[in-house]
Amino acid sequence: MRTPLHILTSVFGFPAFRGHQQEVIEHVVAGGDAMVLMPTGAGKSLCYQVPALCRDGVAVVVSPLIALMQNQVEALNQLGVRAAALNSARSFDEVELIERRLEAGELDLIYVAPERLVLPGFLSLLERCRLALFAIDEAHCVSQWGHDFRPEYLQLALLHERFPAIPRIALTATADGPTRKDIIERLNLGEGRVFVAGFDRPNIRYRVALKNNPKDQLLRFLEAEHTGESGIVYCLSRAKVEETAAWLNAKGYAALPYHAGLDQGVRAANQERFLREEGIVMAATIAFGMGLDKPDVRFVAHLDLRMASDAWMAYGLEDVGKLSQFIASSQASEAQKRVERGKLNALLGFCETTRCRRQVLLEYFGETGAPPCGNCDTCLEPVAKFDGTELARKALSCVYRTGESFGAGHVIDVLLGRDNEKVQRFGHNNLSTFGIGTELAADQWRSVLRQLVAAGLLSIDVEGHGAFKLTESCRPVLRGEVKVDLRRDPLPAKGKSRKESGKKTATPLSEPGDEALFQHLRATRMALAKAQGVPPYVILHDSTLIEIARRRPSRPHHLEGIPGLGDSKRDRYGDLLLAAVMEFEAAE
Repeated sequence: MRTPLHILTSVFGFPAFRGHQQEVIEHVVAGGDAMVLMPTGAGKSLCYQVPALCRDGVAVVVSPLIALMQNQVEALNQLGVRAAALNSARSFDEVELIERRLEAGELDLIYVAPERLVLPGFLSLLERCRLALFAIDEAHCVSQWGHDFRPEYLQLALLHERFPAIPRIALTATADGPTRKDIIERLNLGEGRVFVAGFDRPNIRYRVALKNNPKDQLLRFLEAEHTGESGIVYCLSRAKVEETAAWLNAKGYAALPYHAGLDQGVRAANQERFLREEGIVMAATIAFGMGLDKPDVRFVAHLDLRMASDAWMAYGLEDVGKLSQFIASSQASEAQKRVERGKLNALLGFCETTRCRRQVLLEYFGETGAPPCGNCDTCLEPVAKFDGTELARKALSCVYRTGESFGAGHVIDVLLGRDNEKVQRFGHNNLSTFGIGTELAADQWRSVLRQLVAAGLLSIDVEGHGAFKLTESCRPVLRGEVKVDLRRDPLPAKGKSRKESGKKTATPLSEPGDEALFQHLRATRMALAKAQGVPPYVILHDSTLIEIARRRPSRPHHLEGIPGLGDSKRDRYGDLLLAAVMEFEAAE
């Protein structure tokens, strides 16, 4: 049996394991069950791919998406690993061929959807095979508390019952405490080890902006920092996805829409183009993105309130009402709705915090004591706080006096003393709170109301057209027993050109010549990818090309030790890479 380190270096081209990888891999190779939580980009796939090649037999990988399966299979085939995927995109003849290879022991890994795995015929086929392990990828799908619950995953507990001697490893990047507990219970992993590698992504800058013409805000963000780069723009509705994609195209960006209402063929084609081309912006609902392996995604932007390279989100009070309504109108149980409302409240707290956003995010996942990151908007531009107790009391009193039956617009009109038709119709121009808030402008009052919702002093009645309701927590504030600190919203940012923003290249190459060679190598890689019909990163990752550009190898042995260049890829692409370097240097 080959050792894990030998597999890592010879097949995957990496000199050493990172973080918890070695500990997880050795545990699974020895036959142990495990649940693994690692942030995206930390190398979760290696935690089952390396054991699959160390242990005798085939590894069965349960994966929720066809595109995700295909990405993994293409990448493994490039490494010389015998991998295949069984899914609805396969023809009858292809399925037959793959199943024959599986039974004959000619595969190292087989990727399947949970729906296929639990079919009696497929389970019978597995009983005739020598099995190395079961890997359950995107394991949060098994949990009713997860963000993408898949009922089919609930049947995967049968793996333990039917194949008790085969190790199982469940993997996810997105699971808070309740979700982790639910996964362990539903997959019967109680006797396995839990590995939590942390949720921090120090390479991501978190930024949250108040909505103020969000399209223009998004355009400034893209122009200043991400022109020509791949990214995702998330929207709440299907209509807004298509509208945003069309608008981005009109502004000169290569943008595509993705949502569940599109024809399946259109969705597949758009996703394929996003994966295989560079510089594509995908406008999407949250139906897009889970598990996709595209390492050159440089930003994720949210045009509506969603939890989320650069992570940028615009939000407003109306988003809170929309999401509250989604929760209230869903078919979920009351217990699950309480969990979802708790998540929304945590998200509002994240948006309104004056603290380091990374600290708040990590604390949500149970990691305390992290120092300020110095790389989020609240660290880079600290938010001023002030004593807003009196303002809070005025706002809460106005909500009470108007009968807890109106939303932000009407409450603000009363606070500002606007004697309009609606205010007069309800007689609110005669209230004691009429005109008591003239010290603030309308946008400032909107900020106060939004922060009171985030603080749990107000709630939004989704059945009352977004009307504010007082909560029990507001009583001590109204009695003057509790102080309320509010954040002072920054002024809307003005646009900067890409040149003015001072944005440097996304690579760590400091020499202009090395950067130019890197771009030349990317062009070479793109030609190879198009010829083979695979995404460019399946050929070689950017990090590998960066190291080649830095080292400028001129002999085959100079390629040894470059991360991401295992034996198979050196044999396959080594001469082409050396020729590309020589061609570039000859033209310099």
